[in-house]
Amino acid sequence: MLATALSGDPRVVLNVKGSEVLAEPGPVAQVISAALENAGNGLVPQLTIAQTFRRSGLEQELIDSLAGSDPAVRIAGARVCGALRLPSAVPWLADLLDDPSPAVRDVAIRSLAEAGGRRVVDALLARADRLPSYRLAVALARAASDIDLERLLREPSPVKAMVTVLMACGLRRDALHGHLVVRMAQDQECETEIRVAACRALAMIGEPAGADGMRLLATDPDQAVRKASVRARMRISAAMRKRIA
Repeated sequence: MLATALSGDPRVVLNVKGSEVLAEPGPVAQVISAALENAGNGLVPQLTIAQTFRRSGLEQELIDSLAGSDPAVRIAGARVCGALRLPSAVPWLADLLDDPSPAVRDVAIRSLAEAGGRRVVDALLARADRLPSYRLAVALARAASDIDLERLLREPSPVKAMVTVLMACGLRRDALHGHLVVRMAQDQECETEIRVAACRALAMIGEPAGADGMRLLATDPDQAVRKASVRARMRISAAMRKRIA
């Protein structure tokens, strides 16, 4: 049915109840993800599938499930809403980041990462002090656009939030913003934790320009930064040798 909807037929209606969708969130999410992937994961296929669920009377029931009293229902709703990338579900998914159930919080992070967009990025970073840094960075690496990352790298942020942003840049091998990360590593007015995180991000990105930037830190007055820059240069050099081989 989703393939028919994606082919351009606006009459497609899913003959299924919300309770049935929520009873099998894993298979449903997989079908949605596969349909989007086959269609190229663009905005148009995403909107087409979301409209199909809305036309079938399922969207509101899915969003209502995010406020359900049963954690299993909240988890199921979050998985399906994340697969659908429903913009209307983002505020509710963001609220689940503060859910008393660790399992619900875990699914909420992953679902928001799938949804993506600026509102998701801001919701994730607003909780940088409460969520595990690595999990948050993984989600941010997936959810943020290049424009989002540039904005975050240029804006002043609390230390933990900026460290998470830098980790996300490293995880997605973000060579596009490497010059901003190098500048941050070299900025002696930045906190040591941020400068060290910038060195680590450059090591993960693995581009030659990062190694050049790290050489200038060989005589930096901050010992932690000097050590991080040496490790970064070694890792970048190893990555470059592997590419040549």
